[in-house]
Amino acid sequence: MSKTPSKKLYQLIHSLSGSEKRYFKLFVQKNGVDTNNKYIQLFDAIDKQRVFDEDALQQHIYKGSPIQSRKYSELKAYLYDLILKALQNYDEKTSIDYRLKGMLQNIRVLYKRGHYDDCKESIQKAKKMAHKYEDFTTLLQLLNWEKQIAYTLINVRFFDEELGRIDREEKECLQRLQNLSAYRNIFLQLYSILRKVAFTSRAEIKTQLQTLVDSPLLQDEKAPQSHLAKVFYYRITSLYHYARGAYDDFYQHSKTLIELMESQGHYLKEDVSEYISAISNHTVSCRRLHLYEEWKQTNEKLLQIIPKTYDDKLKIHRQYYQGKFSWCITTGAFEEGVEALDKHLKDVQQFDQALFTRGTFYFQYFQLYFGNENYDQALEYLNRWLNQPKSLERQDLQTLARLLNLIIHYEMGNTILLESLLRSTYRYLKKVDQLRPIERKILNFIKNSTKVYSQKEMQAYYISLQNDLDNLSETGKMGPFDLAAWLDSKINKKPFAQVVQEKFKNRESI
Repeated sequence: MSKTPSKKLYQLIHSLSGSEKRYFKLFVQKNGVDTNNKYIQLFDAIDKQRVFDEDALQQHIYKGSPIQSRKYSELKAYLYDLILKALQNYDEKTSIDYRLKGMLQNIRVLYKRGHYDDCKESIQKAKKMAHKYEDFTTLLQLLNWEKQIAYTLINVRFFDEELGRIDREEKECLQRLQNLSAYRNIFLQLYSILRKVAFTSRAEIKTQLQTLVDSPLLQDEKAPQSHLAKVFYYRITSLYHYARGAYDDFYQHSKTLIELMESQGHYLKEDVSEYISAISNHTVSCRRLHLYEEWKQTNEKLLQIIPKTYDDKLKIHRQYYQGKFSWCITTGAFEEGVEALDKHLKDVQQFDQALFTRGTFYFQYFQLYFGNENYDQALEYLNRWLNQPKSLERQDLQTLARLLNLIIHYEMGNTILLESLLRSTYRYLKKVDQLRPIERKILNFIKNSTKVYSQKEMQAYYISLQNDLDNLSETGKMGPFDLAAWLDSKINKKPFAQVVQEKFKNRESI
């Protein structure tokens, strides 16, 4: 029996849903395995561990007796295989794909034993299900079985009456299958183009996108020949409009895509992965158009989705919290955001941590803690952001991180440290050719503010920087950080969160 690494077994067990774990217990009982068996003890021990601990597992199984390494390895390997068998059985009962494959196997079994009438009955049941879920490949196999049975029975009358119908159905299946495949290929080409944006020139991207949308399949909403093809059509068009910055069209097409998916709810009982992406994309479109209430409501829909796979669970968690944090940052609900962040940091332990050690999350963590005036925590995540490999972050965000580093140390009153940070930040900006007017103004402000002590003089510096920023072509915002709100909070002696909240309310009332 091959060796099974303990970490591999740990990851498999912790990827199971609650219903899958319950099914595993029922499966082993049904197969005559005692619930006090070492396999079940090991399963339960691993399931209870929040952090993997090999020594603790061995002690739990052997309870002070000498540890038998070979038998322990065999125990893990057997348990791993037993879980896989249980999951296969579970999927067969819950997945349409498995059920259709099972029906095809039943037809073959009946055919070999000469039960042709039962074969025909099974074919009609399978065809009904395959049509409902647009499984064109299975439909082609079922049509072939109809011909095979008629040939075996030497049913000439069947060929006279039904061969034309079967031929039409085969051609229709092949046509719809080809149509679906074409839309899938266009989507994958678009996805590939958008994933390479950082490495491709704007002109080249524009040319590639135009070539894709010139396809005849994208010129008419009636061109898709099946529900699944229509889904791909709207996935393609919504992403295309997003890529070209046409946010009104992006909003309309992403909304239509969700409505289309929800209109055929039986598909969502099988697969929700693309539905999760559609919901997430629609929140982006709402945010771009400042449809704040719809943005919030749409993001909350993510929590109503029942995940079918580990990846679904991961995507729901990741997309929901990114949207939630973004909402709190935009509206100034920093206290609510930190509460959500605390829950997120606890729940995220069940996933691969590498997926969350990204600049996108770190910057959101920073903003929430900064808005809540928890500067120590804000600085911790800003430092993590700065310590990311340079290849993972865009150059402008690296620049922003260093400027925010100055601001947060200024807020913390680290005057002595600011002098050395100013020098290193200046050298960095000079080196990467990012010393633009807005960066110069901020550096000069921090430099001069360290030499001023009276409130009156500080007010003058705040107002001076605000006027300088107003006169620049930049908007007064340092990328995703609201520098204008921070200056307003200093000038008017209000909490940063209050200023952001007031700006949001004024924006909503317009």
